[in-house]
Amino acid sequence: MMKTACRFAGGLVFSACLPGLAAGQESPIVRDAEYYILEAQNGDKWVQEDQSIDVALAAFQEANEGKPPNIVYILIDDIGFGDLGSPTLNAVRGYATPAINEIADEGMRLARMYTEPSCTPTRVAFMTGRHPFRNGMGNTSVDISGFGLAGKEVTLAEVLSDVGYNTVHIGKWHMGDIKEAWPNWQGFDYAAFPIHQQGQLTIFHDDAADEEVSIGIGDNNYDRRYTIDGWLRTDASSMVVGVEGERDQTVMEVDMAPGERWTEAKYAAMNQRYQDQAMERLRELAAKDEPFFLNYWPLYPLTGPRTAYDEYTTPNGGTYVEKMKLVDQWIGEMMAEMDALGIAEETIVIVMGDNGHFTKYSPQSGYTPMIFRGGKGSTTEGGVRVDAFIRWPGMIEEDTIANDIFHVSDFFTTLARIGGATDGIPRDRVIDGVDQTSMLLNGDSHGRRDYVFLYNIDKLEAVVKEQYKLAIPGGNIDNAILADFYDLFRDPQEKYPVSTEIGAWGGAKFVRMIQRHLKRKAKYPDEGPALGMPYEGIDNLRPESQAAVEEFLFMVQTPEK
Repeated sequence: MMKTACRFAGGLVFSACLPGLAAGQESPIVRDAEYYILEAQNGDKWVQEDQSIDVALAAFQEANEGKPPNIVYILIDDIGFGDLGSPTLNAVRGYATPAINEIADEGMRLARMYTEPSCTPTRVAFMTGRHPFRNGMGNTSVDISGFGLAGKEVTLAEVLSDVGYNTVHIGKWHMGDIKEAWPNWQGFDYAAFPIHQQGQLTIFHDDAADEEVSIGIGDNNYDRRYTIDGWLRTDASSMVVGVEGERDQTVMEVDMAPGERWTEAKYAAMNQRYQDQAMERLRELAAKDEPFFLNYWPLYPLTGPRTAYDEYTTPNGGTYVEKMKLVDQWIGEMMAEMDALGIAEETIVIVMGDNGHFTKYSPQSGYTPMIFRGGKGSTTEGGVRVDAFIRWPGMIEEDTIANDIFHVSDFFTTLARIGGATDGIPRDRVIDGVDQTSMLLNGDSHGRRDYVFLYNIDKLEAVVKEQYKLAIPGGNIDNAILADFYDLFRDPQEKYPVSTEIGAWGGAKFVRMIQRHLKRKAKYPDEGPALGMPYEGIDNLRPESQAAVEEFLFMVQTPEK
């Protein structure tokens, strides 16, 4: 990782640290092949735009006592496109998200926000600016696994921290159960987070088993007479739940005593605790005369048992919808607190989903695909298109829509530039994130991406280029003339292939696009995740958690016996 000596002194940033300036930078950022195709045709225009952007960012900093903006990034779990930001579509669903709708009205709606198909890979892409197939983090683990995001990956928290940002992470993380993968070892000064995800926290526990949200887990809902393998069924209460800690230090598990069972009530308390901590940390960060990056990733709306509710308060009546209503209320409280603290004008706020709906829980969750087909785990548009809104008063025009393609990895590069941290982006690996500052400041049609490669774990399943999408069943294709093409403007649900019409002119070009991408991958080969001992680095590991690790280690070692 390339370090920089930039610090905020005398009320102004050193000129060498201004976004877009490459003082001391020896090499350019390494891109995927398709970026260079666009740069060859648009590079001169981008240079001119960058010059005016540098002036605008410098003017903001000068008016803000020499500081770049604060960043509050709120990532909501399993919310599809159309569920947030629009009172009309709220009405279609039978509930309302007024706080998020207000953020959308006061900022920019990103109409073509692409993510990865599920939780972990989207979060990895945001934090590293890299597609997760490059670092072995394309899958979503639901149990003890012994792997995670490698320490050699450079995160947005690290590059922002290196130029003077205070960094805090609150809520879901889900990038591994080994120490080096945790947020307090990946650039955050403080972190409070669950080691795993909501499968353990609201679907696998005893309350969920008693309602048959999960089957076969627990002792009360089946006869164990034929059970020989006592390790088959996950005991969520033996797994580590929420931990807290400071940067590069061991962590402590909270709210679980040895022998205690995890319950839906504890899950609710965890969610409320994270909201309270996010508010508390927001106040602490605002009191410092330094910029901050607050990463708040709620666990809700995903929830399991219906007994979690005293009453249902929307016409929809879905379990997830009730929790989404609560998360919207929490976000409204945060926005009001920023106003009260006097930091709203100097803070970028981003609210978005991480992937499409968890359709396995439809329709009881209250959600089914609305605009696009498919959901979580799929590379159809319903799996990888989400609502996304970004507000930056005075810099991003209010009540605007950008229809340029934006991938979640673009936030890494864009926020690094806005924060004056571009020099911290590594130059020894492919960075997939594209700097989209021009789109944010100049509006629609000023994007710098017209393509997305859509992977499912490590298989390329689709390619989007402009308004066209090529589906790649099985992950490989030699003759795109025979493949399914879709025109996403005419057919957002991908039901009516226009293969003959597009294949006649675009088949070979799409194949060459894929070939360029694969050759670039060969030049910069994919790597696996970091491997390690689960739960190492937790000071108060419960005996049952240690036993669960020992079971895991025995099972993974049996092939060598």
